[in-house]
Amino acid sequence: MLEELRITGLGVIVDTTLPLTAGMNVITGETGAGKTMVVTGLGLLFGGRADAGRVRADPGRAVVEGRLRLGEPVATTVHTRVLDAGGEPDDDGSVLLSRTVNAEGRSRAHVGGRSMPVSMLSDIGDQVVAVHGQSDQLRLLRPAEQRAALDRFAGPEHEKLLVAMRDVFARWRRVEDDLADRRRNARERNQEADLLRLGLEEITRVDPQPGEDDDLKAEAQRLEHAEGLRTAAQVAYQCVAGTGEPVDETPDVTSLLGTARRTLEAQAGVDRSLGDLAARLEEAATLVGDVSAELSAYLAALDADPARLQAIYERRATLRGLTRKYADDVDGVIAWADRARHRLSELDTSDELLEELDRERRRLAAEVAELAARLSASRREAAARFAEQVTVELTGLAMPHARIEVAVLSRPAGRAEPTLTVEGADVGVGPDGADEVELRLLAHPGAPSLPLQRGASGGELSRVMLAIEVVFAGSGGPPTLVFDEVDAGVGGQAAVEIGRRLARLARSHQVLVVTHLPQVAAFADRHLVVAKDTGGAVTTSGVRVVEDTERARELARMLAGLPDSDLGIAHAEELLAVAARERRP
Repeated sequence: MLEELRITGLGVIVDTTLPLTAGMNVITGETGAGKTMVVTGLGLLFGGRADAGRVRADPGRAVVEGRLRLGEPVATTVHTRVLDAGGEPDDDGSVLLSRTVNAEGRSRAHVGGRSMPVSMLSDIGDQVVAVHGQSDQLRLLRPAEQRAALDRFAGPEHEKLLVAMRDVFARWRRVEDDLADRRRNARERNQEADLLRLGLEEITRVDPQPGEDDDLKAEAQRLEHAEGLRTAAQVAYQCVAGTGEPVDETPDVTSLLGTARRTLEAQAGVDRSLGDLAARLEEAATLVGDVSAELSAYLAALDADPARLQAIYERRATLRGLTRKYADDVDGVIAWADRARHRLSELDTSDELLEELDRERRRLAAEVAELAARLSASRREAAARFAEQVTVELTGLAMPHARIEVAVLSRPAGRAEPTLTVEGADVGVGPDGADEVELRLLAHPGAPSLPLQRGASGGELSRVMLAIEVVFAGSGGPPTLVFDEVDAGVGGQAAVEIGRRLARLARSHQVLVVTHLPQVAAFADRHLVVAKDTGGAVTTSGVRVVEDTERARELARMLAGLPDSDLGIAHAEELLAVAARERRP
């Protein structure tokens, strides 16, 4: 759950901390006091879009911080994700999150004490929190959202089927597009292929080797300067090893090192340090001997070969002919040839390949049709369960005669998407299958079955949304649920029933509710009030926990706008007593 939320410099909020609890947390306050900023802060904390217009001019940045304490299995998933990214949970297992937004709109995120991309907050948010507001109700009116809601309810086996459908559909469309392109552009493909073959034939005749141009350049330099190199090596060899002729009395390095070593060894018995120096001279003599041997081998191998030099000139000229056409160097030419061979396979328009692609296209189309049929059957089965459970919840939300229907309809053929024969009928097929899903409401017996967007009032839509969330909660989902004034347009007994349902949700989830209804607020395990201060030159807001008599006064204000009215307080206390009895297990 989210244990604590601190908001600084956001909208009318200067600096405030919300201590949250397990169960149902209710946030209330006057219109304009800043309740929306609490939900905005939650959105920022979990990766929402940053709006620089919400940042207070003083201090010029908004900061939202939160502490998450999670239970299994969500804790393992989140902790693993945080550790993999370099963050660390606290010693008590909680995870600290923060988001900073400056006045220019730039933002930074921190998770577990480490700077992270904002996307990390989004990843964590997907695991731990679901936010529902009036905008979510509007999204629920879209057919695609209704299908997604049904798919979410249908369960993990249905989800596996949906993943398989998307994968096979993508492969089918790739093969279909590839085949159509090869047939449609056969002439252009053949012309491009002819040019590539000409280039490959030229490169194959030359047969360039990796790094060959650099190797030839180095060899040409040695041959061009063979005499100078021979003279330098010969002089160095004579200095190191001597000429080997007794008439030459010029001392060489090897002889001098030997004389120095022997002289020091003769006195090593008197002073041990000279013995150490003699040993080092012996090492130097060994190294000089190695250099002498290598110089001798170099001289033996060095040869001025005019014929070889001419062959190198011709080979380099041939390689330059390739590099002028295909790349900057020989390695680039070889890479061009590899790409050309791969491209030739893509340009193939032979009858054999076209027949093979056509067989693969038909096979994948049949697999898509079969998966689409299985998806439709799975959705129809889930639709019946979903409708039944949501209808039961609506009965408890003061809509005893209402009924939800979930229609799973085949998509009409002939639209922009491809058409296949599924279960004997031609239908439009997409990556999510061949179905359109429509939630319908029968408001009372005898009423027509109408789509939600036509058959539900604002209050009814709020209750349908809540009923759906209650059903979803029974199927798992994030441990923290946020409801932002989803009770708009509701009052009376329906408001009490919404409070009961939210309290029931709070038995298995942490629930945060922003509400203007006292009937809902009365069911809270913790009641937070956003209060506005207009005493200074700038309007600010803060959040405080209210309990006992102070809570009754807040409910009285919500009931009648009279927090000090004895009658209003009595009514509020009665409401609190009813809610307390309802919350008992």
